Amino acid sequence: MADLTNLETKLGEVMGLAMAAQAATEKVVGLAEDEASELVPVLQQMHSEAEDTEKRCMTIIDTLEGKKTAIQDEASATKRKGAEMLKTYLDGDADALDGFEFLAMAEAGEVGHWKVLKTMNSREGNHAIAELCGWAIPIQERHFTDVNQACQKLAAAEDPAAVAS
Repeated sequence: MADLTNLETKLGEVMGLAMAAQAATEKVVGLAEDEASELVPVLQQMHSEAEDTEKRCMTIIDTLEGKKTAIQDEASATKRKGAEMLKTYLDGDADALDGFEFLAMAEAGEVGHWKVLKTMNSREGNHAIAELCGWAIPIQERHFTDVNQACQKLAAAEDPAAVAS
């Protein structure tokens, strides 16, 4: 197995987060369909952009001779960790608000990871990674804003005095 640099490891992590985001948005669509169907298009767009992000990461990874498998393994490990968090947080009692709260945490983490990748790359100077970060960071920031607004909308509709189930 090839040794990865910190930059290559972080590239694998952001790809894995994009992979995990696809599963998370699918799960939250299922939670939102009944009680917050107007929010489903936001989730579908996020899912599509996560797919695009994964493909763009893979395009760069394909150019890294001798590192492709190791970076893909890093992405898969990150995706598995995300799946475990999703399963733990969104159990059988989860509702749309729970789903969007999970996404708010996940999107905040993605923004952070992308900014770390950008900062690491500022010293390395990989043009393709710089372009990818320039494309992805505004999308991730929008995702965080969108899910945060959805959380607030759903929370405003909740009866704060109701007994939690």
